[in-house]
Amino acid sequence: MVKAIWAVACSVLVLACFAVPLVLPAFAEETAGLTGTTVEVPARAQPSALAGAAVSPPPGTASDPSYRLGAEDQLRISVWDNKELTLDLVVRPDGKISMPLIQDVNAEGLTSAQLAESIQQKLSAFIVNPAVSVIVLQVNAPKYYVMGYVARPGTYPLRGEMSVLQALALAGGMTQFASPRSIKLIRNVGGRQELRKINYYSIIDDGEGNYLLKPGDTIVVP
Repeated sequence: MVKAIWAVACSVLVLACFAVPLVLPAFAEETAGLTGTTVEVPARAQPSALAGAAVSPPPGTASDPSYRLGAEDQLRISVWDNKELTLDLVVRPDGKISMPLIQDVNAEGLTSAQLAESIQQKLSAFIVNPAVSVIVLQVNAPKYYVMGYVARPGTYPLRGEMSVLQALALAGGMTQFASPRSIKLIRNVGGRQELRKINYYSIIDDGEGNYLLKPGDTIVVP
């Protein structure tokens, strides 16, 4: 009995001798990492607020897909695999551009995508499945004017849809000397001036008089 107990004790001792060298290095490494060694862990990359996000272009700029073309805007019309129909053009004062084969094409008031579609439809009579793209090279937008008792009277570019209320906001709003009930919108229609009277409070109450501006419109705040 004593010999059996002694044999078991010896076996346990032998196993312990082999196990200790295996355990101690790992324990020593962990201890070293906690006491004497500084382990730098790379910081998790923080995604930028702008990375991968779709940044909307400012409204009314050439890169804004809702921008509507106007007179004097400079365009690049590209027809795939057709150098003769790849042209740099300027929108004429009458709002049109001219291209080979299809002659005059109305551009004013259209977005670049709409103009490309219009050209594509016209070219389909001459070319099989034409691929057309329109790029706005330079915006020479039409203008409107704000005069009278506003914070910033002056000339403003008309890019995209702009209402009277938005125009007044861009001009900094009315001053304390303004007459909000007697605002005037002066518009050139067919070579003659058209005068529209606007009550600011009617715009606020029910939207009456909040006209969309056209090139050359003048807003007068008395």
